[in-house]
Parts: sequence; C-alpha cells; structure tokens
Amino acid sequence: MSHPLIGVSTSITVGEYPERAYVNSAYLRAVEQAGGIPVLLPPQLGAEARETLWRRLDGLVLTGGGDIEPARFGELPHPSTALVSSDRDGLELDLVDRALRDDVPLFGICRGLQVLNVALGGTLHQHVPDSVGETVQHSQAEKRHVATHPVKLLTEGTRLGEILGSPELAVNSFHHQAVKSLGRHLRDVGWAPDQVVEAVEHEDRRRFVIAVQWHPEDLVGHDAAARALFAAVVDAARARGRS
Repeated sequence: MSHPLIGVSTSITVGEYPERAYVNSAYLRAVEQAGGIPVLLPPQLGAEARETLWRRLDGLVLTGGGDIEPARFGELPHPSTALVSSDRDGLELDLVDRALRDDVPLFGICRGLQVLNVALGGTLHQHVPDSVGETVQHSQAEKRHVATHPVKLLTEGTRLGEILGSPELAVNSFHHQAVKSLGRHLRDVGWAPDQVVEAVEHEDRRRFVIAVQWHPEDLVGHDAAARALFAAVVDAARARGRS
C-alpha cells in the first residue's frame, strides 16, 4: 500500500446559514505531502456512511477547531466557550473509540489532543489564562506559520521522541483549552514553559496514538519536525494496511 487513506476530521459552522463542513487546506497538503490520501470526515456523516468510510481508512488525523462542550467532561461552560458543535464532538469521540478498538493510527492536533483526552475520561482547562496566567501566549497574534514559544519533550522511552529526536521544539499556538487531568492510558510527553501540556501519547508504545497541542500542518513548509509527525502517521497507516 503506497498511499494509505487517512481520515481527516472537519469543522462545522455554528449558528450560520447555510451550514458548512470545512477544514484548513494545510492539513490536506501535509497528509498528501507525507504520502497519504486525505479523506474528509464531516460531522454531518450519518451512521451508515460513517461505518462504510471507517472500514476503508488506514489512519486518522483529528484537526483543530472550536471548543469541546464542557459537559462532556463534567463542567459548566466558561464565558469564553465558543463554536461548540454537539455533532462534531459526537463524531470525533466516536472516531477515537473506533481507532483505539481497531488499532488505527491516530494523530491529534490542537483540539484533536483535547478530544482524545476527553474520550479517555480526562478533563480540560477551559481557559488557559485563568489557570496558568499569560506568560506564554497560547493564542498567538502572529501568523500561523510562525513559531512563538518553545516546547520541551520527553524523548527517552517515548514514541514521540523516536519520531522527533529532539528535547525541544519551537511551535505555534492557537488554543485556549488545554489538558487539566490526563485521560486513561495517556502520558504527557511535552510541556510549554508554563507547564501546559503540549503533547501526549498512549502509554503502550506499540500503539500509534499521538497528539500535539500546536499546529504542525502550518509548519511543514520549513520545519523538519512537523514533516516528521505527518510522515510518522502515514507510515504507521501504511504498515497497518500491509498487515
């Protein structure tokens, strides 16, 4: 299998007419550049379509976007909670369950990390500045391809360390929710200077379940680490397809 099919979740408009499913093109280009074929998974998919598509996918990328409904992790919404879609939450939580059940390689990005954490029973800081202050700008004003803060990584004994090989990266940042308590079977393996969790992976290194809080899809044009992340999930999907 030279070009595995990689499911890519999409955003959905909230409170707009007509309703649209959409995703930033950078995700699609990054998957294709790494050798995969992106397959869009919009929240509007019905049960039969979801099941049919899932049987054909070799890997999964959960993308960034609006906030997860706080009720999903047992809290009332913060005043800053925005762009919540029950349909998107439901689809992506289901996709995490399917990926773990069927051992499908999963790569979560920004919201995708948060979805993975909540799916496994974890909780979120709803508004990072309220929890850790603003010494790090987690919702940067600079353009998306600009790295604005460092992330320290645990490289020894981690799958992320195998992929990236570096104990520190410069990353971009566009989020205000973040991990509070870790979900089942997850370990935190990357941190911002204010100790906000920036990367997690499954405690069983045989599983390809990795998520990062930054946006590597916007860095692939000039950052080898970003390219390595997409290459890793596509390679894992390709290997699964051959087994």
